Amino acid sequence: MSNACTIRQARPDELPRLTEIEIDAFATLAEALGVARQAHALPHGVLQGSLDAGLLVVAADVSDRPVGFLAAEEIEGMLYVIELDVCRNWQRRGVGRHLMSAAIEMARTRQLSSLTLTTDRHVPFNAPFYSSLGFVLPSAEVLPRFLRKKLNYEVAVGMDPERRVAMVLTL
Repeated sequence: MSNACTIRQARPDELPRLTEIEIDAFATLAEALGVARQAHALPHGVLQGSLDAGLLVVAADVSDRPVGFLAAEEIEGMLYVIELDVCRNWQRRGVGRHLMSAAIEMARTRQLSSLTLTTDRHVPFNAPFYSSLGFVLPSAEVLPRFLRKKLNYEVAVGMDPERRVAMVLTL
């Protein structure tokens, strides 16, 4: 990885830094979507849950400061990627790809059937990025029930139903 990042498990004292990264990364998404919405971050309880489950990893720079993170949870024998963020000055350097590789490895180690996530259909660093890693858009018939519920919730809180998609990478 360029500029020497290390992927490792997050530490409890890093949760505030992960919130900073998420808010910083949101600026890139807001620009890509052409929206002026206020950034919001995951509640620390969600991050803590991923941490407690061993499913919160960071990309740390040479001084061991997190510059990106991936939070996940295990649901119904699958790994669900809750959030993937990289701070703006580290984007487009492969950090997100390395974090996703770590998530794939975590799922394989846990002998899970697949990785799942919800994302924006059109933003290049969302669905097209995940497609490049082998994720596919499942048909409605095979969409896991929990993913359908997550999509429905996202639409209920104001996300565009034409843009939101669920994606699955079968292992």
